[in-house]
Amino acid sequence: MAEKSPVVIDLKFGRASVTDALRNAFVGRDVVDMALPENAGRDLSGIPYAVVWKPDPQLFARARDLKVIFSGGAGVDHILSAYELPDLPVVRFVDRSLTDRMSEWVVLQALAHLRRVPAYAVQQRARVWHEIDPQPEARDVTVGIMGLGVLGQDAARKLKVMGFNVIGWSRTAKTIDGIETFDAAGLDAFLGRTDILVGLLPLTPDTRGIYDARLFARLRQGGALGKPVFINAGRGGSQVEADVVAALEKGVLGGASLDVFGREPLSPESPLWGMENVIVTPHAAAASDVRALFAHAEEQIERFESGMSLQHVVDRKAGY
Repeated sequence: MAEKSPVVIDLKFGRASVTDALRNAFVGRDVVDMALPENAGRDLSGIPYAVVWKPDPQLFARARDLKVIFSGGAGVDHILSAYELPDLPVVRFVDRSLTDRMSEWVVLQALAHLRRVPAYAVQQRARVWHEIDPQPEARDVTVGIMGLGVLGQDAARKLKVMGFNVIGWSRTAKTIDGIETFDAAGLDAFLGRTDILVGLLPLTPDTRGIYDARLFARLRQGGALGKPVFINAGRGGSQVEADVVAALEKGVLGGASLDVFGREPLSPESPLWGMENVIVTPHAAAASDVRALFAHAEEQIERFESGMSLQHVVDRKAGY
């Protein structure tokens, strides 16, 4: 039986999780883990596959025989924008566990703002016993999701199960059973009906800075929550942070849940940390499960080597 082709790994993830996952991954293949000191100067020629997340900038020049690049996350802007890539297929990480965790986070944040969790947390710290009115139901609130890929569609379905009225927006038209959708031309109509805005867009030249003062001003005011809420678990570069802060301070936004930021970690000086109506999480909404990532890469490699087409290949022009 022919020897299986090797794989190079360059993942800026926690070492323990990578080491643990590699114990049972890529059986029969030589695995070159670039985090190990002995591989620092290793000849990478002849290696056809790379699994990467924020890799060394020289990796692609050194591994000159690559045939496929696997992203360590659902997002690929970190690869497309920061590296001179060879003309090879780049495969996004799409996995049930990642999708489920993202939807869990989105539903959690929507429910937190629906049920006034930030306000009750303030009261708890002040030892205040006071029931906050009004108490709208999920059915009274419209959640608008921007980004209707795998993550957006799954979040939409699960938000509907919780009773929310859900609508969706994407630049090109999408048809989703039970979800009213809008395309680029319908952005104003979409925003005007939205009480909770969920950002799940990929980062592209078209989406960079899309969540700005002008967009927040077009969200529905006076809905069941009083003021609209912004939830972003997509990409940090899609939001203008100063505009988010200003919208919260001026009352254009009634609250926010933010998992991604233009610069990470979020600066300790950011006013977002101290805002009582803001929930901040450290890019943890849907952390990649490394075992699932390696299983995904193995499946795609098997497809590629058997002559089948790769799945989830990035459209370089579209940016996702």
